[in-house]
Amino acid sequence: QVQLVESGGGLVQAGGSLRLSCVSSGDTFSDYSMGWFRRPPGKEREFVAAISWSDSSTDYADSVTGRFTISRDNAKNTVYLQINSLKPEDTAVYYCAASHYSDSYYYTKGAWYDYWGQGTQVTVSS
Repeated sequence: QVQLVESGGGLVQAGGSLRLSCVSSGDTFSDYSMGWFRRPPGKEREFVAAISWSDSSTDYADSVTGRFTISRDNAKNTVYLQINSLKPEDTAVYYCAASHYSDSYYYTKGAWYDYWGQGTQVTVSS
């Protein structure tokens, strides 16, 4: 079992930055690939970024490439999402999730995640 708790969301102006954190407890954190997903208002959940447990390789959605950076600190059982150059369309609830898959074919898709956090709201004003 893995418990995930996100933090760092908030209200920010367009062009601003935030750093989201997700702290894991329970099973060994380094055994899991970690992902960030988001659910914009009135829309389906979508993949944002992920980092593999095996080699810390990363993948990003096209819409966030170059603005978002995912990283992990296995010693702190924490995964981060640095969000820069925020846009109003980035407004969403952001979720972190844990997957035991190490291949990007799987960990870029929400269906292959085993555990989810409760989410943190990010609101970007124009």
